[in-house]
Amino acid sequence: MTQVSVYPSRFRSAEQRGRRLGRVLKYAGGVSQVDDGLLDRIGRAFNEQDETGARFAAAMRRPVGDPERVTMEQFTRALQQGVGAVEAAPPALVDLVGPAEQDPPWLNRELVDEGARVYRRFGRNAADVLLQLALIGGYRFGGPPDLLVATGALTGDSTRRRLAETQSWAVAVTTPGGLEPHGDGWRTTLHVRAMHALVNQAMAPRWDTERWGLPINQADQAGTLGLFDGTVLIGVKALGVPVSRAESDAVMHLWKYVGWLMGVDESWLVETERERHRMNYHVVLAQAGITEAGPRLSQDIISVLGTLPHGRWKTERNLSMLSVFLGRESMRELGLPWRPPWALAMLWAANTARYRVLGRLPGGRERLDVAGAAVAQKILAEYYDSDDRAVAELPA
Repeated sequence: MTQVSVYPSRFRSAEQRGRRLGRVLKYAGGVSQVDDGLLDRIGRAFNEQDETGARFAAAMRRPVGDPERVTMEQFTRALQQGVGAVEAAPPALVDLVGPAEQDPPWLNRELVDEGARVYRRFGRNAADVLLQLALIGGYRFGGPPDLLVATGALTGDSTRRRLAETQSWAVAVTTPGGLEPHGDGWRTTLHVRAMHALVNQAMAPRWDTERWGLPINQADQAGTLGLFDGTVLIGVKALGVPVSRAESDAVMHLWKYVGWLMGVDESWLVETERERHRMNYHVVLAQAGITEAGPRLSQDIISVLGTLPHGRWKTERNLSMLSVFLGRESMRELGLPWRPPWALAMLWAANTARYRVLGRLPGGRERLDVAGAAVAQKILAEYYDSDDRAVAELPA
């Protein structure tokens, strides 16, 4: 096995740039000074993985006839009916699915349901923030974007399908009952966990671990989780959507559970938005600078927007919002054209009317819930060019 240092060389290799890009996170997280202990944990986590997932991936690679081998049929049955429905279930399958069938002691199901309702209520605002600030914004740092290019995900012809699958997963985990054991969001999350483990195993021998750490590691997974909770919350507020403390806490609890199902170590799971912003700021400080993968992925996504219905409008709208979220320098680094912030002004007006006026009328919240769910389905219909909406198959 190749020996690696405690930290990969990417660790804190562009820290001054990270301080500049993370100014909002520093303020939102109440960071008065850098926590070197937290940075040390992040640096070490670049070489840590989901160990249960790793054992599962190894078991799926075992030869036919090996009693410890996990087959795709067994995995599918366990996700749909429970691990108890699998005759002579291999230990690695039991270890992955069994604990997920039991609620962790800290889980509050009512709070998860409320978090899902709040997320749905964000409607297109959440989808915009995920695409622009979370996904494309994340391409400003090396590592995960380079892995996406190496695996062929979110590049070229596969871009539209992968965007659709990500949106489909976000819808599944925020649909009523989706995160109940064996619900659609629950199954999809464990499926993605298995996919990550298999990609990690397949890519590790040819991945530059000394530079990047493990292909899919705990530090990057913690950062990715932060894109779905803290980044979305800070982004929708920037778009004029009011979010109360109780609503923020519910969204954070929802994604804490999703992260737990995904195999993110509990040390990276937090309860409050402020905690997440603080952690995200340190994750940004730990990152490397931009690589050639970032512009490639970003430009592929913008190209895909042009192929959707009303493509020219969607392209210009997203470029306008990106210009506000990322700023001129990041737009230039990603090779994207800067646009005036007309879309943000338009959204502020629309969201003020929708959430601060109509949403406070009798039955307003319920109408926002229905409208948000309808928007999510509309976005899925735009991305998918067929009725096949399954999440990516596990790599062979």
